[in-house]
Amino acid sequence: MTAPAPTRAPLPLWAAFVASALGGISLDASFPSFGVWPLAFVAVALALVSLIGRRSWAAFGVGAAFGAAFYFPHIDWAASFLGDHPLSWVPWAALAGIQTFFTALGAVVLTLAYRWSHSLIGRPGVRVAATALLVAGVWTARELIMGSWPYGGFPWGRIGMSPSESPLATVSSWVGVTGLTFLMVAIVALAIEAVRWSTMARGRSWWSLSAPVALLAILVAVPAFPTEVVGSLRVVAVQGNGPTAYIDEHGRYDVLDAQLAASAPAIGEDADVVVWPEGGVGLDPATDANAARVLTAAADAFDAPILLNAAVADGDAVYNRSMLWRDGVEQSHDKRYPVPFGEYVPQREFYEAIVPSLIQMIGREYTPGTDAPTMAIGEATVGLAICFDVIFDDHIDETIDGGAQALMFQTNNADFRGTDENLQQLAFARMRAIETGRSVVNVSTVGTSQLIRADGTTIEQIGVAEAGALVADIELREGATPAVVAGSWIRGFLLWMPLLAVAIMGALVDRMRRLRPAE
Repeated sequence: MTAPAPTRAPLPLWAAFVASALGGISLDASFPSFGVWPLAFVAVALALVSLIGRRSWAAFGVGAAFGAAFYFPHIDWAASFLGDHPLSWVPWAALAGIQTFFTALGAVVLTLAYRWSHSLIGRPGVRVAATALLVAGVWTARELIMGSWPYGGFPWGRIGMSPSESPLATVSSWVGVTGLTFLMVAIVALAIEAVRWSTMARGRSWWSLSAPVALLAILVAVPAFPTEVVGSLRVVAVQGNGPTAYIDEHGRYDVLDAQLAASAPAIGEDADVVVWPEGGVGLDPATDANAARVLTAAADAFDAPILLNAAVADGDAVYNRSMLWRDGVEQSHDKRYPVPFGEYVPQREFYEAIVPSLIQMIGREYTPGTDAPTMAIGEATVGLAICFDVIFDDHIDETIDGGAQALMFQTNNADFRGTDENLQQLAFARMRAIETGRSVVNVSTVGTSQLIRADGTTIEQIGVAEAGALVADIELREGATPAVVAGSWIRGFLLWMPLLAVAIMGALVDRMRRLRPAE
């Protein structure tokens, strides 16, 4: 048997910290607004090379450098949520800090995966492939855990979401965003292992370098999974640009008036549905007779229902609710994933004792919805996601399982004016279109709003801080992509199998260590 390859670090520790931090910066630049998607591969390469051969505490520190360099600039928009409050930076620092911590923990598992795979697998060719697959699996499992815990998780900034405007995006229709993360990391990890093997073999295994190149070429060439066009829906999507931020001062009907004014030029467009954004009404029309009359008159003027959204009290609970309004509420759907520390405060008493002035500013306590995220509009079925819901894979899969022929995403980005938050969320919406093979209506209060084809291209758009209405016929499509059909299985496999493999390897290495003195 060939002797196992050494696991010495290719970089000194100081250089590993620098490289890892540069990797985090590169990953941020791969997302909008910079949107240089190939930098995601550079980011993963710098992160992985920095972890090879590290001890656990060093790996934790190097991983923290990567996490901090990525998350602190990537979600700096979180600091604007509470305006000019002197402690407005706390939510940003807390969220970026916890993400950095989990990234660092995952880095320890990654460095152990490198160490143990090289200790246990002697044949170089097998070791190259197995190490790459294991490392890609651990990276993906880390994303899945961070995307589901704590408080429902924060699946923002996943590698698989970065190439939304690249040839790789079509792969998501086959394996989902999670599967795309795995494949992108696997390409980089395979290239690193091939270079290490070639270096140790003094060039005799140059052919191994062709494997990651071939895999990348295959992924670029993969077409999107085809879905079937079964009709069209004429949509008016309205961006009112009203005073809809949490801290905005406004009169009772100011938000509604802004939305109505932006809608008016589209009257007479023979619409099937008018779509307003999250928070586009500013009050519960079911409890305000004046607003109800105005909305019914607007629906009559369009001769079409209005898909609107408002905070609604239902008994002791308050919901972020989307409603299909014609002459009152005909159908409704409640937001499934309210934003922790934005739309509700988990363990409020505990956190209020730490930062009382901040927590007291967050008066909202939305209850998660439990109803199906679909509505019937005429003979069509549309799937809904309210703002934060768009980043949860299970939610999007549920819309397609419920028969959605197009997707409608309502969001309110006014709390994050002047930041990259809306552009990042728009990239997620584009990936969802490709992943599901569905047209997407992504409408914001303050921009950017877009109508997106199933291939991810833009039909129409309204820019940031503009009022206006988009009018277009969007395709209705049927047929579930493999990403949707097998999505939960793919995520389950990529979560548990890498962790199980690392655990088994760790047990084997420990057993070998215990047996060695007796030999």
